[in-house]
Formats: sequence, structure tokens, C-alpha cells
Amino acid sequence: MSGWFAILTLQSDVSVPDVEPHGRALGIDLGLLSFLATSEGETVQRPKFFVDLQRKLKLLQRRVSSKKLGSANWKKAQAKVARLHQEIADTRKDFHFKTVHHLCNGAGMLFTEDLNFKAMSKGMLCKHTLDAGFGQFLNILNWVSFKRGVFFAKVDANYTSQLCPECGVNTGKKELSERIHHCPECGYTADRDVAAAQVIKMRGLIAAGGHSVKKSAEGTPCEAETL
Repeated sequence: MSGWFAILTLQSDVSVPDVEPHGRALGIDLGLLSFLATSEGETVQRPKFFVDLQRKLKLLQRRVSSKKLGSANWKKAQAKVARLHQEIADTRKDFHFKTVHHLCNGAGMLFTEDLNFKAMSKGMLCKHTLDAGFGQFLNILNWVSFKRGVFFAKVDANYTSQLCPECGVNTGKKELSERIHHCPECGYTADRDVAAAQVIKMRGLIAAGGHSVKKSAEGTPCEAETL
């Protein structure tokens, strides 16, 4: 740990109502080339928190292995490794909180895909998926959205990158290198991730109209640390 932390917990019998769908809707598509893209065309680049410091971390770990196990110098070297891990985690969480607050500004509804991050973290791009911290990001998004009165929900993730947001035609599976969505049926062209975010937004609006959206954590705001 990098310091002392205090948590204040209060219990009350007051029932806090869920946030209802309202206002401006925003679909959010998460990815590895861009950290996210919104249905309004905004993209946020993905900082490489762990990857950028991987060389430094390996150097510190080699220094640990060269020290006598349990010695004072070994403990000092271990502490440097721990501090670097803490720096990476703090930087990632700070980015997540700032990005979430930016998304909540002016929005009444936020929709994301209901992704299986456990499966993603075992794939070919597992290191980058874990480095992005999508699970933590969505937990923070759920909590901050509730705190700020923004409706947040997850929608079905199937085929969001294949459907055309303009006419609904399935344009087929795209390779990761294919970054532009072009619909042969209606001619609609857009950034691939932005088009997926637009599909997510439409699914969210349809489900929110019938109150059948799957709420994160069964509608209960998650616990997260404030910065």
C-alpha cells in the first residue's frame, strides 16, 4: 500500500430510488485500439499503463532476485516493486474516474455492452485487456452514474460490430484490422467503434423504454473509492 486509507460507512433505513431513464443517451463501445468510442463520434485513446512501465518493472524484479532472500536490501528492492505496481494501479484508476465523469457530463443515460471480461482476459490480447481494466472501469461507471443521477445499463453485446446502425443490416464479421464500417445496403460509413456504439445506444433506448434493461449489479450501485 502507498499510504493510509479511511472508509466511512453509514447505514440508514432510507430507500434510495433507482435512477430512471431520462435525458441525453450515449452508447459506449469499449476496445483496445481506442479505450472507448461513443455514439456521438468521440474516441478516447487507451493509455498503456502497465505496458509502458513493463521494462522498468522487469529491471526492478531482476534486482530483487539478485538480493539475498529476506535481507534488508531484498526488502528495499521488494518495496520498490510494490510502489511501482501501486503507481500503475493509481494511474489507471485516476484515468477511469476522470473518463467516467467526462461521460456523465450532460448525459442522462449511458449504455455499454454486457461483456464477458473473464473470457477476454484469457485470449490472445489478455495482457492488453487486463491493462485497460475494463471491469474496474464499468464498476466505477455504475457507481458514479448512480451518484450523479445518470441512468446506466448494459445491453446485449452480440453483433454490435456487425449491424449497421442506420438500416439494421448485418454486414458480416469484421477483421480487427478493418476499422471502417461501410454498409453495402444503405451506404452508411463510419468509424467501426463509433458505429458499434450507435448500435449499443439504440439497443439501450429500446430496452429502457420497456424497463427491461439489465442493470449493472442488479440495479445496486457498486462500491468504489473516491479520489
